[in-house]
Amino acid sequence: MENPAAQSRGHARLIEENDLGGRTLTGKAHLTIVGVALLWSLYQLWIASPFPFWFDFLILNDTLQRSIHLAFALALAFLTFPATARSRRDGIPTLDIVLCLIAVGTCFYTVVNYESVVSRSGGARTQLEFFVAFAGLGLLLEAARRALGLPMVIIGLVFIGYAFLGPNMPEIISHRGLSLNRFTEHMWLSTEGVFGLPLGVSSGFIFLYVLFGSLLDKAGAGNYFIQLSFGLLGHLRGGPAKAAVISSALTGMISGSAIANVVTTGTFTIPLMKRVGFSPEKAGAIEVSSSINGQIMPPIMGAAAFLMAEFVGISYFEVITHAFIPAFISYFGLYCIVHIEALKGRMAVLERAVTYSGTQRLMHSILTITLLSGVGFGLYLLFEAIGALFGDNALIMTVLLLAGLYIGLIWVSRRYPEIEVDDPEAPLLKVPAALPIFLAGLFYILPIGVLVWCLMIERFSPALSVSWAILSIFVLLLTQKPLLALAHRRPVSAALWQSGAEDLVNGLIMGARNMTGVAVAMAAAGIIVGVVSATGLGLLMTEIIQTLSGGSFFLMMLLTAGMCVALGMGLPTTANYIVVAAIMANPFVTLAAEHGIEVPPIAVHLFVFYFGLLSGTTPPVAIDAFAGAAVARSEPMRTSLIAFVYGLRTAILPFIFVLNPALLLIGVESAWHLGLVVGSSIVAMVIFAAGTQGYFFARSRLWESVVLVVVAILLLRPAAILDAVQPPFEREPVHVLLKLADGLEGQIDVRLIAEGENLSGATISKTVVLTLRGDGGQSAEDVLFDSAGLGVEPEGDALLVTDLSFDGQAQKGGLDYDWKILALERSVDRMNPNWLLLPLLAIMAMIIALQRRRAARRSEYV
Repeated sequence: MENPAAQSRGHARLIEENDLGGRTLTGKAHLTIVGVALLWSLYQLWIASPFPFWFDFLILNDTLQRSIHLAFALALAFLTFPATARSRRDGIPTLDIVLCLIAVGTCFYTVVNYESVVSRSGGARTQLEFFVAFAGLGLLLEAARRALGLPMVIIGLVFIGYAFLGPNMPEIISHRGLSLNRFTEHMWLSTEGVFGLPLGVSSGFIFLYVLFGSLLDKAGAGNYFIQLSFGLLGHLRGGPAKAAVISSALTGMISGSAIANVVTTGTFTIPLMKRVGFSPEKAGAIEVSSSINGQIMPPIMGAAAFLMAEFVGISYFEVITHAFIPAFISYFGLYCIVHIEALKGRMAVLERAVTYSGTQRLMHSILTITLLSGVGFGLYLLFEAIGALFGDNALIMTVLLLAGLYIGLIWVSRRYPEIEVDDPEAPLLKVPAALPIFLAGLFYILPIGVLVWCLMIERFSPALSVSWAILSIFVLLLTQKPLLALAHRRPVSAALWQSGAEDLVNGLIMGARNMTGVAVAMAAAGIIVGVVSATGLGLLMTEIIQTLSGGSFFLMMLLTAGMCVALGMGLPTTANYIVVAAIMANPFVTLAAEHGIEVPPIAVHLFVFYFGLLSGTTPPVAIDAFAGAAVARSEPMRTSLIAFVYGLRTAILPFIFVLNPALLLIGVESAWHLGLVVGSSIVAMVIFAAGTQGYFFARSRLWESVVLVVVAILLLRPAAILDAVQPPFEREPVHVLLKLADGLEGQIDVRLIAEGENLSGATISKTVVLTLRGDGGQSAEDVLFDSAGLGVEPEGDALLVTDLSFDGQAQKGGLDYDWKILALERSVDRMNPNWLLLPLLAIMAMIIALQRRRAARRSEYV
């Protein structure tokens, strides 16, 4: 068996090759890369701070910030990622140095010639600018090939080709094409293409959060989360796998890379899972599924949360609020799958280091939750009181209070052994007690607490919030070793202070190197965004999906999901989201509106984000699953297939929250409604896991598994049953619309069925929802135009659209001149769909009773 040290080196090499480049350098080459990475981190911290304005130095606008950001990323990409698998790893070839310098030069062209570039916007571009743009794009794609692999390059080249070859494309996706001049300006010399929104978010938010995660991991928080999860759950059946689920959730919250999450947490959890009875393929699949789910867990969501806020146009706080319930439910479903796998395999239960009775465990849990809640509420009141009492000096008092809390937690930890990195291959006889681990490293939670407080309570911007959190980690890294030595009554030497400073510098370097692939991916994704905006591809995708779906909304969702999985294959989280959102999000909203289904934009973006992530376990390009297989030493394709099956619980959630936005806390009317939504979702995940795994209280028969899956889906959206029996709307003649609008007092919502020609000349129909308002004294024509921007005239049994106000409800809904409104749909009074939860739960109870009876009979024969 390979020794632990060699295994650890192998896993570190896997991370290095995927995220850091894979070159092992010494001497001047190593110092060059270290210097560039450190300078990049310091530059990003500088522009995120108020220092440029205090010192009136290096004040940069968005365009210049993004150009310098990409210059650093391309420099590190060519210096750290070899050109091929056979390229030398112990040095930097001269060609790579030349490519690095040219790439940096293409980025700095805009920085040096900014005023000239801006003043000639929209005019003719020079030969030099053509060279700069195409050299920059070529080198960007080469950097993407080295850092991310071929998928991103192929997608980029396809879109560049599409930009020029539009007139030669099939009619359904054709466009007039871009001139060389317009392409150069749009893609490289403006903020519409490479230097657009994705790279802006990378520079403004994502770098800081990746740096935050790197510094926190360097401080030891990642190991703390893993040890704590194992201490809490290791004693349960399948405990190491359950610990993998929780630790991946905790580390995934602050990580921007699913692969790094797989390898770091998997190094500890996968060997333990194998030792308690999980096959290598299942152990790898569980870790992969947990790590991918970490990318959907707030507050970071693989950095996609910041992109989502920009794309959707809502606050960051709203994004993570909407995303939390689905992420929690998905993790709970995976926890249930792990438990069922452990029951099926009759896996042994590890012994606890400290054993308590059931009553003692319950009391400890209640006391712990009560104590933490009380402390949290007390700190909230204290910070609020400081703000009220000290006014402008509140910041100083808050910093002093946090410093006192930090020292106090260090002092508490002195009573417990310091947390060490365990060897997962060492004999495991007992599960360590969770409470000593929790208290020994409680101070690691302070930076996360600062981040969450700034984001959720103070509602600071994401950049400002993480800046304060990074500042707190600086203090933690520099002081934790001397303070721990002091608390444990060991001598405090200069070496401890030096070690802390080295950890800080190494964390800054690691954060920049971790960002190399992410920044390159964001810039390359800007090519897709730029082509979509320049060619109108989003509108064309609407027609393509509508044609293929044949008018079926459910089939449209399936097609969108499939295209998101295909587009996301081989891409990291952020680039994955940008690609699928740029191409699929707007067509989804448009087509939903045509079917009369009002889907919140955040639901659509989460839909495409979830299915883009599932590409990480979808063969044949399941890069996340292959990384898990490398750690588990399992067969990659089988690991990928098992992870794909485990991911089905995540795949059903987007369909549900599109049709039932209450899962996103949209339209939740009361605490009772919220409890009902969350409770039914949790029960649904339990029985969905049981149905897909073929085991509940005993091995399921085929019909039981099918029924359990169907019941689980209906629990998530009970209205589906009622819709089949009693449609929510009834159709009435369209002239009723004029009667409703005439003399309307108050507000009503109406659904109109309309028909007309689209831009391609094809006749299509769509459903438009309008909100009409009146004061009781207006005519029907005035009510329609004033509240919806719609003018109509009767034409036979229909109403002809004769007038539209720009940006009015009717125009936004997709109506156009000379369209015909054929019918009116009105809501039907019917029973509350939630009553249908009762028969569904009764069916579940019947299957439970049958399986318990079978299990009891089998136990009698054993």
